[in-house]
Amino acid sequence: MFFHIEKGSSVPITRQLAGQIRAQCLSGVLTPGTRLPSVRELARELAVNVNTVFRVYEQLAAEQLIELRHGDGTFVCERVAAAEAARQLESQRQQYTLEFESLIRRGLLLGLTAADLRRKLTEALKEAGRSLEDSTAARENKS
Repeated sequence: MFFHIEKGSSVPITRQLAGQIRAQCLSGVLTPGTRLPSVRELARELAVNVNTVFRVYEQLAAEQLIELRHGDGTFVCERVAAAEAARQLESQRQQYTLEFESLIRRGLLLGLTAADLRRKLTEALKEAGRSLEDSTAARENKS
């Protein structure tokens, strides 16, 4: 599982994190029954306040995407209604598209060329891939 927070983003940290966890639950990246990091673990990993992560977990529990089991941990819910999951995933994809298009427009307004934007996207994809590999390897080493 891979979560990344952009601290300088205009999108609040809680929205960034909730959106990423929600999308991974709905797309099947996080399968039902998967244990999520504890609030403290995730807060430390992302260098954010514990209350921020707790609020996100509470919000996602209210949406019935995750389950908070006192003393046992936080888990992806066993059952997410298929129609609801599809609706939420489509909503997330639409939100992503809007944010991506906005980012491209902002880059163009700042004078970046299409080639600049492609190069930055390619670099960002490579970096995200490396971060994902590092995160996966670190988790495997902890086990």
